[in-house]
Amino acid sequence: MSKSELNADTFWSLIDQAKEHWDHDPNEASDWLVGQLVSMGPEQAKTFDTIARVYMDLAYQYGLWTAALVMERGGCSDDGFMDFRQWLVAQGKDVYMAALKDPDSLADAPPYQDWQFDSLPRMGDYAYEELTGRDTFQDFDPAQYHALKAELKKDIVYGEGIGYPYDWLDVPAYLPRLCAKYFPPAQLIAQAKIHYPSWNLTNPEIQAARKTAQKNKRVTDRGAR
Repeated sequence: MSKSELNADTFWSLIDQAKEHWDHDPNEASDWLVGQLVSMGPEQAKTFDTIARVYMDLAYQYGLWTAALVMERGGCSDDGFMDFRQWLVAQGKDVYMAALKDPDSLADAPPYQDWQFDSLPRMGDYAYEELTGRDTFQDFDPAQYHALKAELKKDIVYGEGIGYPYDWLDVPAYLPRLCAKYFPPAQLIAQAKIHYPSWNLTNPEIQAARKTAQKNKRVTDRGAR
């Protein structure tokens, strides 16, 4: 397989094939994927890692972070959101694309606490290190990263309001199915009354998002009633 053949389609195909080994032994899934990438060579392994990083970065959206807050039942740090996005990529193309279009669709995904498949997006780095003795961060190629990001973004449809950092009281309207599965609205509202805000409101990025991003229509409709 040549370098040009490891693209978005083959990335998702490798993720799906690796998942077929998971039920028997989670380590078998990771080992299988590393073996496939090693057989393709270092450039292929590095490309796989770069694609995984791009998809994780494209999922850096406050609406998805809100979903992670719900699925974690109240707290999700910067590192926790990185882990969440890694888990999201590992669920496969259909779940990933649906979540970027509507984070509430994650109510149909495998239970988050099971952390199924979460190691798979890291396997490109493991294979590259096995082949070269170096990690992909040491040989990171910004030009490759930005080219892939521009290309992969073309296939993504971001849902309405996904860029807005929601208050706790907005969350049941924005993510009704996800709340029903992970964080009942009554419990969530109680947390809103007695705990810290969902976001650091002194953060300039949060302040800018609240000024420029629009809320989802489900939330604005609730406020209009």
